[in-house]
Amino acid sequence: MAMGQDGPPAGLGLGCCVLVVLLLLGGSGSPGTPPPPRATWAERQGHAGEGAPRGRANLEGYEAVKKHLGAVGALSKQYWQYLACKVWQEGCEEEKKEQKEPGPSPGWSLPLVGQDYLEILSAWYCSFGKCCETGDCRIVNNITGLEADLSEQLHGQHLAKEVVVRAVQGFLQSPQPKKALVLSFHGWSGTGKNFVARMVASHLYRDGLRSDCVRVFISLLHFPHHKYLDSYKAQLQRQLSETLQLCRQSLFIFDEAEKLHSSLLDAIRPFMAPYGNEGQADQQRAIFLFLSNLGGNTINEVALDFWRAGRAREEISMEFLEQQLRLELQEPAENSYAHSHLLRENLIDFLVPFLPLEFHHVKLCARDAFLARGLPYSEATLDAVARMMVFVPKEEKLFSAQGCKSVPQRINYFLP
Repeated sequence: MAMGQDGPPAGLGLGCCVLVVLLLLGGSGSPGTPPPPRATWAERQGHAGEGAPRGRANLEGYEAVKKHLGAVGALSKQYWQYLACKVWQEGCEEEKKEQKEPGPSPGWSLPLVGQDYLEILSAWYCSFGKCCETGDCRIVNNITGLEADLSEQLHGQHLAKEVVVRAVQGFLQSPQPKKALVLSFHGWSGTGKNFVARMVASHLYRDGLRSDCVRVFISLLHFPHHKYLDSYKAQLQRQLSETLQLCRQSLFIFDEAEKLHSSLLDAIRPFMAPYGNEGQADQQRAIFLFLSNLGGNTINEVALDFWRAGRAREEISMEFLEQQLRLELQEPAENSYAHSHLLRENLIDFLVPFLPLEFHHVKLCARDAFLARGLPYSEATLDAVARMMVFVPKEEKLFSAQGCKSVPQRINYFLP
C-alpha cells in the first residue's frame, strides 16, 4: 500500500542529527584536515599596535564572520540535498541544476567536506531496508500485495485476477521487454475495472494515483470536443513524453476508452509500439490500461450460456472468451477500437474480460463497504442491500445491472 506520502521517511530526525555531526566534523575541510594555524600573541599585538581604528577592525571582523556563516549555510544546504538524493531519491533534479549553474562557491566543495561520511551514512541507512530496490522510491512494485488484495477484494472475476497479475509481474520481471505493456479492460459498469486500475497504481507506486509517474485520462472530461482534436493530440503526446522522461516506469490509465476518438488512440500508438533500441526498455518502461464498456454484452452472453448449461462461471476459459471479445471489437461498428491501429497491429497484449456480478457477489461488495467504514452488519443486512440492486435478464434476474457501483452509497440506508 502507499506509504510516506507527505514527507521524508521516519528516519529524517536521525538523519538530521547525523548531518549536524558531519558538519561539525568536516565543516572546515575534508576529514582529517587540520585547522589553519592561529596567529601568535605577539603577531596579534603587532597588528593592534599599527593604530588601525577599532571600529573598522570590528566591522571587518563582523563581515568575516557573516561570510563564514553564509558559507556554512550554503554548505549545509548542499549536504542535505546530497543526502536526500542519495538516500531517498528526493531533490536530485535540484542538486543537478545547482551543480550546472555557474556561480561563486561558498569556499568549500562537497567532495572535500564529508562526502565520505555521507556515503557511509547512506549505506548505513539503507542497511535497515529503508531504501528502494527499484532505485526510485516512488516505485514499489508490490506484486505480492497486489495479488493478495485482488484475491480478497475483487469478487467474481477469476479471469481478470489471473491475467492482470501474470501480465504485470511478467512485464516487471522481464530484463528487457520489447514494448510497453498494454491491457484493455472490458465489461459492464460496476464490475471492477476502475477498482483493479486503482489497485495496480497503489501497489506499483508509493503514492498510488497521486504519483508523478501515474496519469489518468477520462475521455469525456479531458477530450470532450471533437473540434479540438488536433490540440488534444498535441497535449496528450506531450504529457506522455514528459511522464516517461520523469519516471523510469510509468502508468497511463484511459477511462471510458470506447469514447476516445480513433485519432487520439492512434496518437498514443508510438508510445505502445516496440522499442526502437535495447536501452529504451531499461530507461522508459510503460504500462497502459484501457477501461471500456465495449464487449460487455458478449461477455454477459457467454456467462449466461454457462449458467443455463449448469456450468460454473469459473469454467469459462480466457482463450474462449478472449476470442469472442476480439471478434466483437474488430467489427466495423461505431467504436474507436475498430477504427484504430491498436488491434490491427497487435499493440494490445491482453483483452481482460470482467464478468457480470451475481447476487452473492453484490453481498460481498456490501460486506466490504461496511468493513471499510468500520460498521457492523448482518447477513440480513447484506441481503437487503443486494436486493436493492436491479438484476437482469428479466426472466432469470441473474446479473446486477450496475455491478457493485452504487453499493457503498446504498449501505447508508441501513445505518443506525
